Amino acid sequence: MVNMDELKFDEKGLIPAIVVDAENGKVLTLAYMNRESLRISMEKGLTCFWSRSRQELWLKGETSGNYQHIVSITADCDRDALVVKVEKDGPACHTGAESCFNDTVWESDERHEFSLNGLMDLIRGRKTEKKEGSYTTYLFEKGLDKILKKVGEESTEVIIAAKDKDRKETIYEIADLTYHVMVLMIEAGISLEDIHRELASRHVIDRKVKQEKMT
Repeated sequence: MVNMDELKFDEKGLIPAIVVDAENGKVLTLAYMNRESLRISMEKGLTCFWSRSRQELWLKGETSGNYQHIVSITADCDRDALVVKVEKDGPACHTGAESCFNDTVWESDERHEFSLNGLMDLIRGRKTEKKEGSYTTYLFEKGLDKILKKVGEESTEVIIAAKDKDRKETIYEIADLTYHVMVLMIEAGISLEDIHRELASRHVIDRKVKQEKMT
């Protein structure tokens, strides 16, 4: 565990803090902390920054209600920058956007970023803005029974591939199942965050059970 005295604040007494969404790893904002705001952040479990423009402490969410509950604070190897993982109550940006980082400066034509959140957005788009010839749109048009049938079929394919100990085929079928489950999630109004929170709550319970067994 790094002590605050080991951190390297700049000549103005500040240290950059990169705030990251603990649920999906998305960078939310870059802010600055001084010793006092860092102390408050750790005591309250809420992000508190030093506003360079107003020259005052700034508890994120105090006026907007968009508090950021701290999961962890990690220093880099040089001890002169922090990564703050949070669970947020609302948008991180003052514009109302989920993140302050939205404007693309450059993007590779050969390498494309993939994320489950991005895939969920694409699937959601196929439901709200139907695209002719899209398999995803076809599933939504056929309705819940068709989606459930596909989830059942893909589950069976996973079982068969795993039973045959065919690793490559198992990965392929799990990917198919994952996609169809995500379609079901959109149809049922369930988000990745809902699943993340459910799994996180089970993780805590699991750790408690293990501790009880050990004692």
